[in-house]
Amino acid sequence: MADILNLAIPYFGVIFIGFACGKTRGLPEAGLAWMNFFLLYVSLPALMFGIMAKTPFSELNNPPFLIATTLGTVIAFVVAVVTGRVIGDLSLRKATLAGLAGAYGNIGYMGPGLALAVLGTKAAAPTALIFCCDSIFLFSIVPILIAFTDREHRSLLHTLRIVVRQIVLNPLIMSAGAGALAAALHFRPPVAIDNTLVFLQNAAAPTALFVLGVTVALRPFDRVPWEVPGVIAVKLLIHPLIVFGLMLLFGPFAQPWAATAVLMASLPPALNVFVIARQNNTWIEPASVAVLIGTFASVVTLTSVMWFIQSGRLGLP
Repeated sequence: MADILNLAIPYFGVIFIGFACGKTRGLPEAGLAWMNFFLLYVSLPALMFGIMAKTPFSELNNPPFLIATTLGTVIAFVVAVVTGRVIGDLSLRKATLAGLAGAYGNIGYMGPGLALAVLGTKAAAPTALIFCCDSIFLFSIVPILIAFTDREHRSLLHTLRIVVRQIVLNPLIMSAGAGALAAALHFRPPVAIDNTLVFLQNAAAPTALFVLGVTVALRPFDRVPWEVPGVIAVKLLIHPLIVFGLMLLFGPFAQPWAATAVLMASLPPALNVFVIARQNNTWIEPASVAVLIGTFASVVTLTSVMWFIQSGRLGLP
């Protein structure tokens, strides 16, 4: 357990440092803009490229794993949507955002660094693949469902064009694709460029966790809507259990791959849930509360999953 705490405390410690700074310093939220830009367009893409480029291309071709992990995200999304509709009596528009909170973990900010710390370099390929597949599904289904409830009645074709553009131009997906191409071509960048990429990669995790803590601290917290605890339970408890079952059903997979899938499914709701809620002007306050409570609750749930993985008690073949 001491080894698990030694792994978990630095990650959650940086989040809490960011949270404390956000609560005690009167700096405007606009100050996070360049840090978010650095993460989304510079540091995390460098990390994704490095992960994919250094993975043998043959390891990336694993359709059963992709189907299993993506199906787990689909099921978690549907369960969270139904939870929002039943418990919170939400409209389809709001329930779609609740579904996003129940299925979209913090796979960008927390995922890569945490997976590599817990499972080592063998977790690199499954982490990148899970990120790409989950992002493609969620960035597709959410705009489409929102379009069905849009009062402006935008055409489905217009919505599909937006969806394709968001997926194709997503810097993290683009960098993962470029890394996969580099792996296929056995391309290695010059030493100076490779050292620069490594330098940027090392900045990704601490910066992302600090920004996560500050952003959570700046979110309003007035009340907890009825559906939020249920949605958080889907994300932190039901989603990893679903993925665990699918790993057994579709497997066996290599232990680091299966463990990575369960670990990624155990991550708390992503900050992007709040961002997307604000973009669509719906379910904004509950999304903020879900990210806040989910992040703090994951101190217990995510650490427990890490302990199960590290102690060999996860029960995967």
